[in-house]
Amino acid sequence: MDAYEQKVLAEVMNWKAAMDKKSPVFQRMAKKVQTTINNKIPEKVHEVITESIKKMVQATIMGSNLTTKAKSTANFSLEQKEQLVLKTIEQYKKTAAVEGAGTGAGGFLWGLADFPLLLSIKMKCLFDIASIYGFDIKKVEERIFVLYIFHLAFCSDELRPVILEKLEKWNSDLTETKEVDWRTFQQEYRDYIDFVKMLQLMPGIGAVVGAVANYRLLDHLGETAMNVYRLRLLKDSLC
Repeated sequence: MDAYEQKVLAEVMNWKAAMDKKSPVFQRMAKKVQTTINNKIPEKVHEVITESIKKMVQATIMGSNLTTKAKSTANFSLEQKEQLVLKTIEQYKKTAAVEGAGTGAGGFLWGLADFPLLLSIKMKCLFDIASIYGFDIKKVEERIFVLYIFHLAFCSDELRPVILEKLEKWNSDLTETKEVDWRTFQQEYRDYIDFVKMLQLMPGIGAVVGAVANYRLLDHLGETAMNVYRLRLLKDSLC
């Protein structure tokens, strides 16, 4: 293990330790409010939303419309790969910020359009990160792995260790797809972003909120993806 890999290993361990900590008080309070709201929403509505998000996500991760970088990184060192990963994340953060500002400035209807657009940007970012690290995103099992990274980034404190353990023990078994709890997946993703997205719909501040929120969401997703793939690549060193 070279000096850079040792540095990465230390950063991964710090990241894992941080993952065990509770979310900020404000975020936990927002989660409680959202849970209360969810409990009052009729079951039929939950079923419709769950099915809609399920189809949207499945179409994204299984679709052929998402392309990855053609440049091969097979001969790159981990440091070289991560330099490219960081540049890629920065590009997607800027893209998401521009998209958020545009939909936020457009009022309520444009604000609603932000959800599928941002989802697509996030997935494309994850696909590119996976490809740079050397994983074949054309394989279904790698796209499922990406889905769990997405879930980890936007799940609750309670579910975080469960998803992280699944990723750490990943064995490319496609039966994993049968275990996706779509109801939990969509609720936790909505709970994570709903408060900010409601602010994005407000006249006057929507554009600024949309740009900042989307930038930070991509930053958080990128950090999560980097550390998950680091765990996967350095698995033997962690044992």
